[in-house]
Amino acid sequence: MIKAAHLQAKSMGFTSVVLLGHQDYYPKFGYKPAYTFGISFPFEAPSENCMALELFPGSLSEISGEVVYPNAFFE
Repeated sequence: MIKAAHLQAKSMGFTSVVLLGHQDYYPKFGYKPAYTFGISFPFEAPSENCMALELFPGSLSEISGEVVYPNAFFE
């Protein structure tokens, strides 16, 4: 399902994915710690669980900053 979701995201024009997930599970799908791309999350979480994936090689090379979530995420 994860690979299918990546294909769907690519077909919709997304170039990358960020997530908060298990540090031993998601790297097998290509996820790397988000901090390696200069990306941070707007809440306290272990850095090894904050991850990002380039759906296209280099798509995060000029991206950095804090992930923005909709307000509903924090309610």
